[in-house]
Amino acid sequence: MHLSRRGLLRAGLATSAVAALGSTAAGCAVPRGSSGRDMTLWYWTGGLSDKVVAKAGSRFTDVALKPVQIGGYFRSKLLTTMAGHAFVPDITGLKGEDMASYLPNADQFVDLRTLGADRLKDQYLPWKWEQGIAPDGRMVGFPIDTGPVVHYYRADVFDKAGLPTEPVEVSAATDTWEKYFTAGEQLKKRVPGAFLLVDPLTVFWNAVNQGTRRFVDKDRHFIGDQNHVTDAWDLAIEARRRGLISQVVSGTPDGNAAMEQGRLPSQLNASWAAGDLKLAVPRTKGKWRVAAMPGGPANNGGSFLAVTMACREPEQAFAIITWLLNADNQTRGFVDASLFPSTPASYAQKAMRDPDPFFGGQITIDVFGPAAERIPVAFNSPYDVPLQQPVSDELTKVHTLGKDPDRAWKDAMSKCRRIAEHLGVS
Repeated sequence: MHLSRRGLLRAGLATSAVAALGSTAAGCAVPRGSSGRDMTLWYWTGGLSDKVVAKAGSRFTDVALKPVQIGGYFRSKLLTTMAGHAFVPDITGLKGEDMASYLPNADQFVDLRTLGADRLKDQYLPWKWEQGIAPDGRMVGFPIDTGPVVHYYRADVFDKAGLPTEPVEVSAATDTWEKYFTAGEQLKKRVPGAFLLVDPLTVFWNAVNQGTRRFVDKDRHFIGDQNHVTDAWDLAIEARRRGLISQVVSGTPDGNAAMEQGRLPSQLNASWAAGDLKLAVPRTKGKWRVAAMPGGPANNGGSFLAVTMACREPEQAFAIITWLLNADNQTRGFVDASLFPSTPASYAQKAMRDPDPFFGGQITIDVFGPAAERIPVAFNSPYDVPLQQPVSDELTKVHTLGKDPDRAWKDAMSKCRRIAEHLGVS
């Protein structure tokens, strides 16, 4: 299991769910029909800059802003609370990976366009803005951060392998998956024990996310057996066939040791993973660099804020949201919590352009920014998650158990079709 910062958050290790919900029930949220001027904000650890949230509390004095960090499975706790119509937060975070599942229930949230959201549209990345809009046109989520995927690499190990070391050169030398794999073969040959990749899912999901289609289209048809998925599967299998994938599990002590020793000198991950690297292998400070993602831009992560229908003062809630998520505060979110801004105006700000000592003094925004601006717009269906799981499971079996790839693909598609039938996806 990859225990990244976001993985830890999803697993509920960051905070106590019982304590969080207990504090909410004790008076932070206001049930419908009660008096008072409290306004509750639910989010998760690392979901917003705590410093910015604290400043919002002192800035908006017409209400008492009550921020509550919810641990554990955020989505299930939010949905349970909303279904019970009690202690529903006024403002809530919505994780990007869950966004599609909220959109069919858009009527549970205030349409942010009725509060004037459209006048701010030009300040945010277009593809990110569109992700928060339901099929019926309601705007459910206001953009927080994004997760542009980049290539983190160890310059010292690449040098030992005879590969380019400067970010611009590495970006050019590995701008396609084939060039990236070829570099991996050279790395393996010249640096014994070193591998390019930690698992095949990294290749598969990044390749899928570089396209504009997923597993279900707008007409509720299953498209997970088409070329955009089969090509990504073939890429992952090719990486394994060429011996580029390690058996070390990322995020474990062994995985961290392998990164520290230079045996895993290449990582394809989102902008927020820079924080994971700094925490996992602090002694490698100055050795890492950031280059462009092989094969084109992709996104992994990024969330939203929404106003629930339980909120009695939606205009005030919207004023709080838009202040929390303006360009200046999104820059603060990047500095405080590695939340990459959805506001392009942030990219020119000094705090975003400070050289990063961990990455050898590189100004990483020069890679993150262009990647974020070029993310392809894809339709995300609420049915994507259950339908993509069999493919991930079978690809993992190929890697860890040596299952025949052709058999694994057939089994994945068989499971997908059974799930699709159950969900009413044709």
